[in-house]
Amino acid sequence: MTPLLNLHAIRQVLCIGAHPDDIELGAGGTIMRLIAQNPDLNIRWVVLTGADTERAEEARHAAGLFTHGAGRLDVEVHGFRDGYLPWDGDRVKMAFESLKHDLSPDLVFTHYHGDRHQDHRLVSELTWNTWRDHNILEYEILKWDGDIGQPNLFVPLDEALCRKKVALIEDAYRSQRSRSWFNRENFVALMRLRGVESNTDYAEAFHARKITW
Repeated sequence: MTPLLNLHAIRQVLCIGAHPDDIELGAGGTIMRLIAQNPDLNIRWVVLTGADTERAEEARHAAGLFTHGAGRLDVEVHGFRDGYLPWDGDRVKMAFESLKHDLSPDLVFTHYHGDRHQDHRLVSELTWNTWRDHNILEYEILKWDGDIGQPNLFVPLDEALCRKKVALIEDAYRSQRSRSWFNRENFVALMRLRGVESNTDYAEAFHARKITW
């Protein structure tokens, strides 16, 4: 399958996650591949919840691991309440508007609009509301809600990169190790499934509602 996106043309990337670990789980491999192909890439990494000391430190540590080799990294960890983003929507929108005036990204990573987690849906909605004239890729998060959909854009990843992604997540987010979903087999399984669907070994998949070619 011939790729239509020119990854070499991307210079400014905005990564948005409702919670620490969302960006890494949904798009970590793709971000590392982008950096390998664009060493001067500038990345803004925005996490909306998890400002308590342990989670904030994990989020910042993970951002550094996943963006190693990038030209520049700016990390923001906000203090919105986990699970309550729809009820803080006006303040989240204000944070997005402030961010919009500070950069014009070539590519935005955000949550899937059909995600059943209320925080994820709100972030996706406000991303589209704020960055109307930008290329946006919506990543997926595997979880018990059973909301994995049918993505239409696939980024092939080799096995070494997939294993590195999982190892970095396990290293950075030690506070999550007791959770039943936090399991390397689960992380690899989704990338393997998306690899089958894109006729490769492993892949991360995204929902691309509008892409300018």
